[in-house]
Amino acid sequence: MIAIRWRRAFAPLLLSLLLLVSACGPKQPSRYDQVQQETTQRNAPGAVAKDATQGSNFNKFFPKSVSGYQIVPAQEKKGFAEYKVNQGGKNVAVLSINDTTGTGAAAKFQSSKTKIAGYPSVEQGQNITAILVNDRYQVKVQSRDDSFTKADRSAWIQKFNLNGLANLK
Repeated sequence: MIAIRWRRAFAPLLLSLLLLVSACGPKQPSRYDQVQQETTQRNAPGAVAKDATQGSNFNKFFPKSVSGYQIVPAQEKKGFAEYKVNQGGKNVAVLSINDTTGTGAAAKFQSSKTKIAGYPSVEQGQNITAILVNDRYQVKVQSRDDSFTKADRSAWIQKFNLNGLANLK
């Protein structure tokens, strides 16, 4: 009988000791912590320049919803804002503005021979049309459906308030 009481008291004590030892042991870094440490040690530049425009400042330059199309905010962060173009409940395109400061993304417009609304334009693959406003802001339209053509992308770029964006300080 004494042996049974001893086991009942010993089991919780042993379990508590086990939890204490495992909780106080060294914490293994996660694979994400390791990657973070490796990338910061390389002095890699940030994805967005410190003086990039806040994404909320871009919202007023996006086109408004028009007959048959609904424009829906999708994402906003420093240096970037994105809206979705929906037609009949289906996402047909994505509109975006991003600040190219410090990223080198504006370089692709240097050799552009085409213009949309007076700004240099490029085609990126078969589904993306982009322009560079004020040598800084990339305005991009991406087709998400085959019904949204290159001509549609060009027309939607012109729906942005490009003059307002060009004057953004």
